[in-house]
Amino acid sequence: MPNSRANGQFGSRSVLALLGALTIAAAPARGADTRDIEVQVAVDGEIVRVESSFVVNASPQEVWAVMTDFENMERFVSNLKSSTVVARNGDVVTVRQSGEASFALLKFTFESIRELRLTPHTRIQSRMISGNMRRYEGVTDLSAEGSGTRVRLRSEAVPDKWIPPLLGPRFIAHETREQLSEFRAEILRRKSAPLR
Repeated sequence: MPNSRANGQFGSRSVLALLGALTIAAAPARGADTRDIEVQVAVDGEIVRVESSFVVNASPQEVWAVMTDFENMERFVSNLKSSTVVARNGDVVTVRQSGEASFALLKFTFESIRELRLTPHTRIQSRMISGNMRRYEGVTDLSAEGSGTRVRLRSEAVPDKWIPPLLGPRFIAHETREQLSEFRAEILRRKSAPLR
């Protein structure tokens, strides 16, 4: 009965909803070297906190163009099935996303509707309106570093199911690292694409 075990003990919908919410904020980058992408996951009672950071050889404007390309995100983030902007009001965007991720031989689905407050080229603030979690808030900051841009992401979530203290954080860290690797690959792909 692997599926019932995953849904009950592993809290699969909650963990994958958290991953979906991390998508701004996972396929060409699968298998790429991700060791330089820093990810820390901490579970404190029912709260899951994730902090991650990476540097990409691109300008903040080039990074911003990918991180806010919500309408096309499922094309370069492999665990997304759909990503749709449902409302825009100035620098506030409401985005609906759904997807599926795999862990071992199991597959899990997630969905969310989030409100994102955009400060062009520097910050994305995200708040879940509805989805597979009780609460989610996240911040993505972009800052110039050397000839590139550092991307820092911080999130705090309250899943609707228990996350095992060893397996859950390892899974979240792995998938977060892979997803950020895909964002970075898309940033670099667009940067090197010939002008039309």
